[in-house]
Amino acid sequence: MADMKEVSPWTWQDHFGFSQAISVEGGRRLLFCAGQTSVDADGEPLHPGDFAKQMLQAIDNLETVLAKAGMRLSQVARLNYYVTDIDRFLAAAPVFGPRLQAAGCKPAATLLKVGGLFHPDIVLEIEATAVE
Repeated sequence: MADMKEVSPWTWQDHFGFSQAISVEGGRRLLFCAGQTSVDADGEPLHPGDFAKQMLQAIDNLETVLAKAGMRLSQVARLNYYVTDIDRFLAAAPVFGPRLQAAGCKPAATLLKVGGLFHPDIVLEIEATAVE
C-alpha cells in the first residue's frame, strides 16, 4: 500500500475537503478513472439540475469503479472537478465535503468551469487518480 501524505501550507482548502498536494511513496499501482457523473447503471442521467444530488451520485459511481478495481476512496490522490457553475459547486461543498472526509479522502484537486458536459442535465463530472 502506498504511503500518501498531505502537503498543504495553508488551511483554507480544508473547508472544501482537498489538499494542495499529495506526496506518494511506495505505490504499487495507479488507477486512472474516467470522469464520473450522475448516471444510473445504463448511463442515463439522474437528478437533473440538483447539484448536490448529482455530486453524491458521481461519488457513488466513483466508489463503484474503485471497488471493481479493489480500491477505496481513501486511496484517491487526485480529483478533478468539471462543473458548469462554480457558485453551485461551492454551495454544495457542505454536502459532499463531509462524505469525502468520512471516507478518508482529501486528495489534491482542481476545479474547472466548463461550458457543458455530455448531457444538458449533467452539471458536474469528477475524474480521479487512485494509488495502491
